[in-house]
Amino acid sequence: MKVLLGSLAVVCLCMVAGGCSWVKSTELGARVRVVTAGEVEDCADAGTTHVSVMDKLGVVERNQAKVAKELATLARNSAAQLGGDSVVAITEIVDGTQTFAVYQCGR
Repeated sequence: MKVLLGSLAVVCLCMVAGGCSWVKSTELGARVRVVTAGEVEDCADAGTTHVSVMDKLGVVERNQAKVAKELATLARNSAAQLGGDSVVAITEIVDGTQTFAVYQCGR
């Protein structure tokens, strides 16, 4: 009985933690926009950033919308450090990892 309750507690903890977001935007990262490729045609290329977060907690998959949001936040924070003001996702999310192009659009 104790093993069953312990296992249930671990599963519940993973489910709750899977819904939490641990990635916070920096002050400069909050100024960076996530845009589409069509919106950066007249912008200067500032590089690329590869970002990753945990997409699973043990065997429990995290909410994919939260994973995507955290990846975008990390990309925005990274773009600010590179002098960019806009990012465009250039890969799909694979195992909690995504690549973004960074641009300086002067906005």
